Amino acid sequence: MKAIIYRTYGAPDVLEYAEVPAPKLGPDAVLVRVRAAAVNPVDWKIQAGYLDSALDAVFPVVPGWDVAGVVEQVGVGLTEFAPGDEVMGYVREDFVSRGTFAEYVAAPVRTLARKPAALTFEQAAGLPLAGLTAYQALTGPLKVGEGDTLLVHAAAGGVGSLAVQIARALGVRVIGTASERNHDFLRSLGAEPVAYGDGLADRVRALAPEGVDAVLDLVGGDALKISPELLAPGGRLASIADGAVVGLGGTYVFVRPDAADLTALAELAERGALAVEVAAVFPLEQAADAMRLSMEGHTRGKIAISVG
Repeated sequence: MKAIIYRTYGAPDVLEYAEVPAPKLGPDAVLVRVRAAAVNPVDWKIQAGYLDSALDAVFPVVPGWDVAGVVEQVGVGLTEFAPGDEVMGYVREDFVSRGTFAEYVAAPVRTLARKPAALTFEQAAGLPLAGLTAYQALTGPLKVGEGDTLLVHAAAGGVGSLAVQIARALGVRVIGTASERNHDFLRSLGAEPVAYGDGLADRVRALAPEGVDAVLDLVGGDALKISPELLAPGGRLASIADGAVVGLGGTYVFVRPDAADLTALAELAERGALAVEVAAVFPLEQAADAMRLSMEGHTRGKIAISVG
C-alpha cells in the first residue's frame, strides 16, 4: 500500500511517499480503508522527536492518529463493525509506527466509532483527536454544565472550536479568546469573543464580573498564568498545552482513545450540534506540505489529508 513514512526524526523534509506492506489484522482490530486523515500538532512534534522520552518509535514510522474511512475487514469474533461500515477513529497505540497517513490502517476496535453521516470523510477525520480532547476536558476535570460560564483560550483553533460547540450543547455560556479576524467565526458558534493581548483579563471581567466557572487553556504561557484570577470561587482550570497548570491548582489533560466518548461526539454531529471546520485538504503525497501548514500555528479549524 502507499503511505507516508519517515525513517528518522526531523523536519517535514524527512517524510517520504512510499510503498509499504499492508498492516496485519489482529483479533481485536478493524482493517480500515482510509478515506481521509487529519494533521494535529502532535504529529509533527512526534516526527521531530519531541516525544521520544514518552513514546517508542518503531521505524519507519507512518504518522497520523486521526482517520475516517470504510471497514474492509474485522478481526476474528468482532461484532461491533462489519465490512462496508463507515467509521472514524483516534488510532493511538502505546508506540508510534502504524499511523493513519496510509491507504489502510489496522485500528484497535477501542479507538473507533461510526462516522456521522452528516460529516464528510475529511470533516470526520478532523473530529476524533481534537473532539475527544475537548470533550474529555469539559466532561472530566472541568465538569461544565447548564448555566456555567466557560472561558476557552484559543477558541477558534481545531480543539477550541469544537470545545465551544460541545460546551454550548451542554448549556454552557462560552467566552472565547481569539484574534479579531476570528471573532465573527466564534460568534457563529455561539461564543462571546475577546481579543488576545494586553488587557485580556479586564476584557474577560467585563463579560463575567463575578468570574467564570471554568477555564480551558489551549495555548499555555501568559494565557494560563492569568487564568486563576479569572475564576469564580470554586472554579476549575484545565490545560492541554502547559503542565504548569498543575502548580496553579488545575489539571493537565492528555486525550485518550475512548469509543463511548467518540460515539457521543458522533451523536452531537448527527443532530447538527457539532460541525468541523476544515481549513485545507491535501492529497496523501503532499503530507509534508500539510505538516508545514500545521507548524505555522495559525490555522482556523482542521487540516485534512485526502487518501482516496
